[in-house]
Amino acid sequence: QVQLIESGGGLVQAGGSLRLSCAASGRTFSSYAMGWFRQAPGKEREFVSAISWSGVTYYADSVKGRFTISRDGAKNTVYLQMNSLKLEDTAVYLCAAGGSRTKVVAGTADYWGQGTQVTVSS
Repeated sequence: QVQLIESGGGLVQAGGSLRLSCAASGRTFSSYAMGWFRQAPGKEREFVSAISWSGVTYYADSVKGRFTISRDGAKNTVYLQMNSLKLEDTAVYLCAAGGSRTKVVAGTADYWGQGTQVTVSS
């Protein structure tokens, strides 16, 4: 059974930092692209960042320069380092994994986690 388990969310003040983790189990994801999406209340799910199997990274314009995605193949884990957090970053952050970067960025990933809440306060 394939699972993506997110962790690291929480409450942080604006300007602060959080590091999200997504641990994958049930198969090896070294050949998969992985990524992060977020969904705020009343809004559609939006792409945040993705990383290809070879380590090429992609970011939404809204987080470029503030967020950094990385992966540890040995641990089957992908991370999202979030710095300079803003109120508008408040959302549930979901991990995704797919057979191609295109699928992940398009939101049609093969696997999804349940999400972790990130709340940024003023």
